[in-house]
Amino acid sequence: MFKRILAAFEPYILMLLGTVVLATILPPRGIWVTVFDTAADAGIVLLFFLQGAKLSREAIVAGIGNWRLHLAVFASTFILFPLLGFGLSSVPGLSPQIAAGMLFLTLLPSTVQSSIAFTSIARGNVAAAVCSASFSNLIGIALTPALVALLMSGTNGMGGISFASVETILLQLLLPFIAGHLLRPWIGGFVAKHKQLLTFTDRGSILLVVFNAFGAAVVAGLWHKVPALDLAVILALCSVLLAIVLTITWSVGRMLGLPREDAIVLLFCGSKKSLASGVPMAGVLFPAAQVGVVILPLMLFHQIQLIACAFIARRYADEGQD
Repeated sequence: MFKRILAAFEPYILMLLGTVVLATILPPRGIWVTVFDTAADAGIVLLFFLQGAKLSREAIVAGIGNWRLHLAVFASTFILFPLLGFGLSSVPGLSPQIAAGMLFLTLLPSTVQSSIAFTSIARGNVAAAVCSASFSNLIGIALTPALVALLMSGTNGMGGISFASVETILLQLLLPFIAGHLLRPWIGGFVAKHKQLLTFTDRGSILLVVFNAFGAAVVAGLWHKVPALDLAVILALCSVLLAIVLTITWSVGRMLGLPREDAIVLLFCGSKKSLASGVPMAGVLFPAAQVGVVILPLMLFHQIQLIACAFIARRYADEGQD
């Protein structure tokens, strides 16, 4: 199972890298900017609509009782991460946009698919992982933009959230999500039977947004602004960030006396950041020419968290068999 999940990740990582290369060589210009922007917007609306349709009310009700675990995941995702983000974004020598990208990364909700997958591999509480990850994404739709407005307004050379941005968030992210969830009784079965559709929409919309973001950034001189040394610094900062959060979440799980299965949920759900939510939100919250630089830390962190958590999950799986 472990090898199958890793095999599923690898092509997507290659597609992300390929999309960045394509956007560097052939960035959209002229009328194609509008074409790809429209396609990306439509993909994001469909993505959040299907995510809303997939969210089970039964899972929400079933998970409410495990409040200590969910509060711990919430605290890690939306309190611990932002505090660390403030520190890392203040590292001397970082450009304002990269510093903003590091801070933005820490304000995002947790992942869903990979958190659940790694919890399953490590023999953790999968039902609790489903609830915690779903809650994080549901709350993050509203909380992440609010945190960006509160913590990033006028800092790092980035502006606050405008009324137009709030309107776009409501119409493009929140409204489709609510509509999908309200229509779940009628379309939930179809979505459950066609999981590949959700995967295709999820990944396809992200690739479109990444292509648009990096294309606009390349036209604005992205690779002149981000030399190789800056990429190395971002990789180092992302690695340090993940290591700190993994250490703290596992320690907190033990201090709270959580069962091993629940401590595993806190470890994986509390240490991840969602590329699926982060890329569309960045496209809404920041100017087009800045999005490519802002999501660089998120893209690198995403790859690091997959690799690190794969090794950790395999280790815990082996320990559970002893």
